[in-house]
Amino acid sequence: MDTSTRTPNTASSRLEIEPGYQSGFANEFATEALPGALPEGRNSPQRAAYGLYAEQLSGTAFTAPRGHNRRSWLYRIRPAAVHKPFTLLPSDRLVANFAEVPPTPPNQLRWDALPMPTEPTDFVDGWITMAGNGAAEAMNGCAIHLYAANRSMKDRFFYNADGELLIVPQEGRLHIATEMGRLDVEPFEIVVIPRGVRFAVSLPDGTARGYICENFGALLRLPDLGPIGSNGLANPRDFLTPHAAYEDREGDFELVAKMNGNLWRADIGHSPLDVVAWHGNYAPYKYDLRRFNTIGSISFDHPDPSIFLVLQSQSDTPGVDTIDFVIFPPRWLAAEDTFRPPWFHRNVASEFMGLVHGVYDAKAEGFVPGGASLHNCMSGHGPDADTFEKASHGDTSTPKKVGDTMAFMFETRTLIKPTRFALETAQLQAHYYECWQGLKKHFNPEQR
Repeated sequence: MDTSTRTPNTASSRLEIEPGYQSGFANEFATEALPGALPEGRNSPQRAAYGLYAEQLSGTAFTAPRGHNRRSWLYRIRPAAVHKPFTLLPSDRLVANFAEVPPTPPNQLRWDALPMPTEPTDFVDGWITMAGNGAAEAMNGCAIHLYAANRSMKDRFFYNADGELLIVPQEGRLHIATEMGRLDVEPFEIVVIPRGVRFAVSLPDGTARGYICENFGALLRLPDLGPIGSNGLANPRDFLTPHAAYEDREGDFELVAKMNGNLWRADIGHSPLDVVAWHGNYAPYKYDLRRFNTIGSISFDHPDPSIFLVLQSQSDTPGVDTIDFVIFPPRWLAAEDTFRPPWFHRNVASEFMGLVHGVYDAKAEGFVPGGASLHNCMSGHGPDADTFEKASHGDTSTPKKVGDTMAFMFETRTLIKPTRFALETAQLQAHYYECWQGLKKHFNPEQR
């Protein structure tokens, strides 16, 4: 593209030099990149300051209860409606209707890390759907993707109409410029991009790889703490939302939209990241997983993994979530006379796990950073044979620190269906089941 047709100004550079964050989860934020850009006492004045357009971005129904209603007012250089018509952008890497995937085996499944691409590939082109459930068009369920990219998005912007995106970087930092401000995200952090928010991803390290949970259903929220009390787990103050920052650029750009699993492209003659000010509670945010306040047992037994819950998407059944985002961070194990790793179990829920860093304490071998595993409804799983033997005979009279690790889990109430790619890729570990075959028979009816 001829860069002479674009007119950058000092405002566009603001995106590069003033990231800035506001603290809190789903707060009523108010932020402006130019003084007086936010109207006072109203949302849609007859003439907005600086010649801006007022536009509301709604993430929930207008009539949702006040405590659940999520929306923001944006004051932008041009409305989001200003672009050419969309045309289909063919892609066979994405799935949004999981009634159309192959039959789901009850096997335990595990994958090696996705290789970095050999051809120039940006964040959007680097997605591949691994598994999911429900359907985007029904606004129920989720899709789980991996991403691997080696090129920044250049003069290209993206938004997702199918759901909000929970992005878990595993390798390489992400510079995410959104229409509501910038987020710089590194491994050990997560970022959530709400449905409909436009953004572009640059790669400061040249390459990047990670995981995406695309939530088709109710917006992610912090869980209630119940008997834990008023503090613990992920604390609201540690969630960071960007300050307003805008680009005022004109030229030949591409806007990519994802709708019902399909990618669509449109020509757009300006940067859509042109929001000069905004206020509301519907906005992108990031969170540092290292700030998670881990809760555990200091007497006996390994607690249920629900104590590691960071975010949840609630369903219409009380106490049963559509999506749980759970992490397994560094922590101390202190329970005495206890099998300290996660116990063997079968769940009514289904679990897709990933590893950001280090070694997962229940799987010493084979579960690698960037890799993944899937244990579906009622599929038996738990520690491998080596981990079981060591934990069964280890000294529990003193605490032990599980350090230098960060694993996570996307858990859902319905079956997580692997895609054809996931079942046929060379990254699928054909011999994963063997990690349990070495578990020995210890039964002796003569000895307790």
